[in-house]
Amino acid sequence: MPRGIAKQHLPTKICPVCQLPFTWRKKWEKNWDNVKYCSEKCRKNKTQA
Repeated sequence: MPRGIAKQHLPTKICPVCQLPFTWRKKWEKNWDNVKYCSEKCRKNKTQA
């Protein structure tokens, strides 16, 4: 039996820079509400948003 939650059931957000959806990651578990960008690259280029 697989453990955990299937990827299709994880929460997603839209990155304001690249406009692509990104999925919840374990490392964002404690601050998912504060996560806005899908990657460091988008975070650094946030002036484009």
